[in-house]
Amino acid sequence: MNIKTICPPAPPQPVAFAASELSAYLGRMLAGEEGELTLRLEVCPDHEPGLPDRFAVELGEAGGSIVGNCARSVLLGVYDCLRRLGCRFLAPVRGCEVVPAVSRRELALRYQHRASFYHRGVCIEGADSRENVLDFIDWLPKAGYNSFFLQFKSPYIFYARWYEHRENPLRAPEPFTRADALAWMEEAEGEMARRGLLLHKVGHGWTGEALGCEAQSWDAVSAELAEDKRPLAAEVEGARGLWKGVPANTNLCFHNGEAVDAFAALVAGYAKDHPNVDYLHVWLADAYNNVCECEGCRRTTPSDQYMELLGEIDRRLTRLGLPTKIVFLLYQELLWPPAGAELEHPERFVLMFAPISRTFEQSYQVGAGLPPIPPYERNRIVLPTSLEENLAFLRGWQGKFAGDSFVYDYPLGRAHYGDFGYVKLARVISGDVKRLGELGLNGYVSCQELRAGLPSFFPNYVLGRTLMDREADVNQLMEEYFSAAYGEDWPAVSDYLFRLSSLSSTDYVNGKGPREDGDMAARMEAVRELCLDFGPTLDAHRGAEGWATPFWRVLDGHRDYVRRLARALGRLARGDAAGAASAWRELRQLVCEREPELQPWLDGYRVLEVTQHYTGFSPDEL
Repeated sequence: MNIKTICPPAPPQPVAFAASELSAYLGRMLAGEEGELTLRLEVCPDHEPGLPDRFAVELGEAGGSIVGNCARSVLLGVYDCLRRLGCRFLAPVRGCEVVPAVSRRELALRYQHRASFYHRGVCIEGADSRENVLDFIDWLPKAGYNSFFLQFKSPYIFYARWYEHRENPLRAPEPFTRADALAWMEEAEGEMARRGLLLHKVGHGWTGEALGCEAQSWDAVSAELAEDKRPLAAEVEGARGLWKGVPANTNLCFHNGEAVDAFAALVAGYAKDHPNVDYLHVWLADAYNNVCECEGCRRTTPSDQYMELLGEIDRRLTRLGLPTKIVFLLYQELLWPPAGAELEHPERFVLMFAPISRTFEQSYQVGAGLPPIPPYERNRIVLPTSLEENLAFLRGWQGKFAGDSFVYDYPLGRAHYGDFGYVKLARVISGDVKRLGELGLNGYVSCQELRAGLPSFFPNYVLGRTLMDREADVNQLMEEYFSAAYGEDWPAVSDYLFRLSSLSSTDYVNGKGPREDGDMAARMEAVRELCLDFGPTLDAHRGAEGWATPFWRVLDGHRDYVRRLARALGRLARGDAAGAASAWRELRQLVCEREPELQPWLDGYRVLEVTQHYTGFSPDEL
């Protein structure tokens, strides 16, 4: 089969890449077919910029066309077309895709599609290798996403956690430098540009840098704050300095004009030097109940000061003639809406709602009866946990700002470790996305580990597909995904994982609720029995030459992992502190030993960190 692609002269990178991807996949699918296939790829921009990705596909035996409203949309149209022809892009792991053989007679597609939401992205978290990041970027448009967020000015900390093998004493640190992180960041941004993905940057770190400290992680520093910078730091309990030694967690005294000037100058300078950034996130400290208590700051609220800071940044960007979009954050103290301050040019800004303390046991509930927002008490706030409380804060802000917005949510940031089957969480994600329109939100960025794939990447698959098409049915997506991953025996896997999910608790693993819980202890024992009963099904798919598919191999590793985690959780829930610590150490031993085998699927660093800091296990050494 001779496949010919026709693109505009000097096509944008994403269109050229789309042409190469379409030719490569169709070449594999039509192997053995004769004749010629001519395919035209074209960009036809919308009259109004900023509309969601849209594409039109026409395909027949002789060829056809894929037309998008931007270069990225052409690539998204290519992958969507291939999916409708039977391709399945199941994981950001090489070799984990299904590419069927088809005849040219089956190339009969004629449809248009417009993405349900504009913002459809993922934010880097956890511990990641260079290959993890590149593979995830490659997978994003295949799964329907259009953006990626590299936190801090450099994602150094996420690489460092992996190459230094933090939390794994069985592996020696590998050579790794900050220069490596910068080079790999540039490489990652280049791969994003190749696909036309929207680039989000920074977020954390501005406050630390305004104090003269490097802030590319949440690590504490030993050095004291310079005396000339001390007046810029928040005054908490009569003292000014680095909050618990962590620059990124330290707030500023925004009553001090010098602090505002330093912060605004940093943002404006970065925007000028990095015109490739589509969305520049401007956040305050990543800690709460540590805002400034000086007399000047007490006269107003943190959110009013935040709005005034953003206004100063806007004025500087306007003077520089920069169109940079600024993302501002509803998070911790900033959940409380401002009393009076407003943005002069709201079109520059994007509201990001980050309900980090919410429950993931159910989806957003949209109703008329939201509770009142509690009064703001400086440095005595309690973060909301219920969905209704969180949504009340969002509604309060929407009364002050009517511009573009999206939710920045965390189901795959740490809650997923509490759902052993990933089925319940995938359903929660589906329900959340379907309600975004009712919430007045224009999309979703998932703050998550890139290696959130044990037992599978089904929740990420559901998120990407449902953001692209809010009508996508989670049950149909399950059949589509599981049948491709596990073959004819997929219903047995589906039933097993569904039952694991039913016995699991995202809240318990995240530290919500009492640690002693008899019902939870009984459920964990049932989990262990369920894993034992599934053994024969696994054995049936392990032949002399190996596993039937990579997903069966991963499911085997997942079974061992869940058995140990459930044992530790069960002992914790029974109030057996010593037994829980011992069982957790056995879990850690397994995670560390099997890390090379499960590396793309399980973030060992993160699951061990979460279970120590949130679930309540002992951090004893091996």
